[in-house]
Amino acid sequence: MTDQAVDPDGVRLLEDAAPEGRFLGRTRELKELRADIERAGLDTLSGRKAPRARVLLIAGRPGSGRTALAEELVRQVAGRYPDGVLRARLSEPDGTRVPVGRAARELLDVLETPVPAGAPEDELTEALRTALADRRAVLLLDDAADAEQVDALLPDNPDCLAVTVSSGPLTGIADVRPCTLGGLDTKSGVELLSRLTGSVRVTVDPRAAERLAEQCQGLPAALVLAGGWLAARPKAAVADLARQLHTDPGQDGAVTRVGRLVHDSLPTTAARMLRLLSLAPGGLVDPHTAAALTGCPVEAARTTLDGFAVHGLLHSVGSAQPQYRVPRCLHPLLRDLAAEHEKPGELQLARARMLERTVRLLQSCRAITETDSPQARERLLGMPRALRFPSPRAAADWLRLRRPALLAAARLAVADGELDTLARRLMSQLVRAMAAHFGTQAAASDLYDIHGLVLDVAERRALPRERAAALLNLGDLDAHTGRTADALTRYRAALDAGREANDPYATGRAMESVGGAHLELGDFDRAADWFGRALAERLARGEHAEAARLYGRIGAAHTYAGRYGDALRDWRASVAGHRRQGDTAAQARALSELARVQEYAGRLDESLRTCREAVEWARRAEDTRLQAALHLRLADSFEHLGDAASAALHRGTAERMLAEEDPEGDSTPEHGPNACEIRSASAED
Repeated sequence: MTDQAVDPDGVRLLEDAAPEGRFLGRTRELKELRADIERAGLDTLSGRKAPRARVLLIAGRPGSGRTALAEELVRQVAGRYPDGVLRARLSEPDGTRVPVGRAARELLDVLETPVPAGAPEDELTEALRTALADRRAVLLLDDAADAEQVDALLPDNPDCLAVTVSSGPLTGIADVRPCTLGGLDTKSGVELLSRLTGSVRVTVDPRAAERLAEQCQGLPAALVLAGGWLAARPKAAVADLARQLHTDPGQDGAVTRVGRLVHDSLPTTAARMLRLLSLAPGGLVDPHTAAALTGCPVEAARTTLDGFAVHGLLHSVGSAQPQYRVPRCLHPLLRDLAAEHEKPGELQLARARMLERTVRLLQSCRAITETDSPQARERLLGMPRALRFPSPRAAADWLRLRRPALLAAARLAVADGELDTLARRLMSQLVRAMAAHFGTQAAASDLYDIHGLVLDVAERRALPRERAAALLNLGDLDAHTGRTADALTRYRAALDAGREANDPYATGRAMESVGGAHLELGDFDRAADWFGRALAERLARGEHAEAARLYGRIGAAHTYAGRYGDALRDWRASVAGHRRQGDTAAQARALSELARVQEYAGRLDESLRTCREAVEWARRAEDTRLQAALHLRLADSFEHLGDAASAALHRGTAERMLAEEDPEGDSTPEHGPNACEIRSASAED
């Protein structure tokens, strides 16, 4: 990094060339904090082993350098904690409290500890404590809102250290070690100004530099903003800025006074962009967000944002792709400036433009993955060049980098209440983009949250169709994570919403899902009944392919219940339906299940004939793995009949097919796509 960048909420200078000079002042505080790590706690003094991680508290106003001090402390002690540093921000830029469950999940993601999508807060915090039980790690909990938030995230492991940043005390947490910050000493404040503005102007008028440091109350954020103002004006003297702050001291804090002066001195377009950044979701800004908020070209927005970052108004958090964070200490000021200078309608329009740009970027992000679709390519070429991604890899990188901001945008759109149409489009495109790039399984946790937001919009606006879709999606995620009873409740609610909307797809899908939940719960009679209701709906609408599939689901329920006669009837109906539709692969799978039921019913000769027929249809469908699984089924059947030679022949055929299909030898038929339908009979059957 050649240019100097600053963190406006601290005093850290990001200069790779001089790492030992990156932090100014706070020598006493650092010494005390490091001593507190080693100091015996109340439990140790009483002869008991400390039950939890040591908690250090750095308390101070936003802009006092509290985060920078925490980062410096963590840097100095990180070598003692081989399992690394975990970071979580516990408040939004506007001060909104981050839910404990969301913070715990983010920490678990860093630890690569899987947790089911939609897991409750207690389960997430327990999983976090379990993951940290045998680690030596540092938790940096930034901008904590209250003690309950911190307490829920603390590991029950005295070998861990929790460094917490907050505006006030954490009453209720035992043995917490507080460190309260004020301003920097005058010498450190002047040195910080010197680094930002160059030493000459400070050297020629040291008294003015000291006065300016005092007017900034020694707050690093105010000093950084003042230094940025001077750096942008090489001909201005330090005394000029000190004089301006002295003539109009105002009633606000130092950060607000210097921030207003910087804002007022900017060109009109840049000043408007700066105050509109208070609308950025999660305080995260990229050139597209800034361009949409102000209606300017993306490149112009990028140049302006770079200037803001250099002069302390933004904090750069991206490297490969530019992204910036609005500092916590500046967010209230920018929000107030926006309210003073912009009409409410203009703010609403700016927010709508930003969300619309986000929707179009998500459309482009998803479309670039659909390389085989001429329609997708045509839509992509129809988009402005600034909204296109050069490759699927670049689109995935953008989606991964912007994920926190995109999720914050979805929450913002729902909370607004006046942009529900845009909110629904945003969340629809976000779901599709995440599924396209990351897969449904990998993105399940985020998808669960998004579907929950869709449900909020649908219930608020009385949209039964959208409510049914959200409930079905949430039910599916519950079912996949083993919460079958919760899934059943959602499916029943989705059925009511589908009927209210007169939506035959949602109604039929909900009926089948209710049946599937009962099947999973072992209530085979109700499962067959609900599958039958869904079948009647499909037949009434002439959806014969779906009806053939449902005959198979009814047959499966009867099989589990041991009603083999009913199961045979339904599987034969499924075979006939797939035959009429010309779906040879589905016909082969249905025949394989029919053969399995015949084997369970003791009709081994019929089972062998059906299984051979299934092999032939699988061959026509060119489904090698299904053929291999069927040959294994035949081998098992011949073994039961005492024909070892035929069994060996079919088993050898299956092994040869699998070897040709998978030369690496990593796959077995039980793990293939048809594994749930192809199961060899066992002695217990």
